[in-house]
Amino acid sequence: MANLVEIRDLRVAFDGVPVLHGIDLDVAPGEALGLVGESGCGKSVTWLAALGLLPAKAHVGGSVVLEHRTLSGAPRAELEAVRGGRIAMIFQDPSSALNPVIRVGRQICEALRLHRGLTGAPAKAEALRLMDMVGIPDARARFDLYPHEFSGGQCQRMMIAMALAGEPDLLIADEPTTALDATIQAQILDLLASLRRETGMALVFISHDLGAVAQVCERVCVMYAGRIVEQGPVGQLFAAPRHPYTRGLFDALPRMDGPRTRLIPIDGTVPDPRALPAGCAFAPRCTRAQAFCQGERPALLPQTDGRQLACAYPVPMPVPTTSPARERVSQ
Repeated sequence: MANLVEIRDLRVAFDGVPVLHGIDLDVAPGEALGLVGESGCGKSVTWLAALGLLPAKAHVGGSVVLEHRTLSGAPRAELEAVRGGRIAMIFQDPSSALNPVIRVGRQICEALRLHRGLTGAPAKAEALRLMDMVGIPDARARFDLYPHEFSGGQCQRMMIAMALAGEPDLLIADEPTTALDATIQAQILDLLASLRRETGMALVFISHDLGAVAQVCERVCVMYAGRIVEQGPVGQLFAAPRHPYTRGLFDALPRMDGPRTRLIPIDGTVPDPRALPAGCAFAPRCTRAQAFCQGERPALLPQTDGRQLACAYPVPMPVPTTSPARERVSQ
């Protein structure tokens, strides 16, 4: 089956400082793909660059193709036809994404007019259907309310309704649960999973939360310092993470059972893009780094088990037992 989106050698620089270093990424039709990593590793920038949403000072290189349609370098009118229509994006903070002085119903109707040509009564009827679909109670009575009259979780649901207005083939959810409490987070994750099943759309889920990624995604890409360092199916990668950075992310999670123990943090911070190490970007924080890692940058290469890995000294495959990684993310 042909890929829905193919990203090749995507590079981004701000004021001459590279922040993405050649991202290769595929999204298949109907697939749920997770992007994980610390803040500043390039997760959001990857998709903002792919959709042409970065500011003018950003220099973007590489190729982005949507079903044989090249988006990189495309005219603004062509990109606007894709954004919200073929590819929709949910942003992290719904309170800043919704217009505070326009009623929510009108905002959804505007998306329907732009992407599907609906106006008047048909647009209102479809907007009410979308509000019902995303779980807004008493949608008809709340159609003419303003964003500040909704809770944070309901505002996020409204953003999802607006994203669905264009019937997208791909929905990009950029940390959609970060500002929400645990109960609302679980509801939003269930909503995204059910909407994907009902509509057949593909989903890219960007998150710091490994448990959330395990719940909604089929494949995971781990990013660090503007590069993908490991990717593979959720079950495989969570059962036996091989890159030391991925292993460190799991070790930093609290156990859900057994005795209380001190967490194992990843020492240090993500390197400044203006002063990246000459070799592997993770080497200064890595307990497995050797002299080779200080001068050579490992490429992302296929492994015998099907995953892709960018590490010269990966974590050994464990003896088959119950996975500590899975124990930590299970609920």
